[in-house]
Amino acid sequence: MGLHLNEGGDDLAENHEINVTPFIDVMLVLLIIFMVAAPLATVDIKVDLPASTAKPAPRPEKPVFLSVKSDQRLFLGEDEVKAEALGPTLDARTHGKKDTTIFFQADKGVDYGDLMRVMDALRAAGYLKVGLVGLETAAKK
Repeated sequence: MGLHLNEGGDDLAENHEINVTPFIDVMLVLLIIFMVAAPLATVDIKVDLPASTAKPAPRPEKPVFLSVKSDQRLFLGEDEVKAEALGPTLDARTHGKKDTTIFFQADKGVDYGDLMRVMDALRAAGYLKVGLVGLETAAKK
């Protein structure tokens, strides 16, 4: 703690200290704005999604397809795989490259909870790049 005595000099002397109060005020206002806006960004409305008319992305040279049949059987390409062995089987198929895109397709009759279990198994195995495969439909004019 210091003491500054004015010895009769200039009353309008320069002050070389940084005033951070306006900066803190701006940061607090931004914090409040983001705290209010963040819950508004989530969507909690049930919708029946239509088929996509987007132009399909080019296929990689050797795509890895993971399929779920209506009876909850998993297939990696043409080979059936158990859910417990999904990670090691994917590692063998992709040669350990975790950044490989896994193309995930499921039958219409598969329960959403079953889809999420497979997605969780992919994430637990370290495969975060997942492409969802759907039917291609002609664009309506």
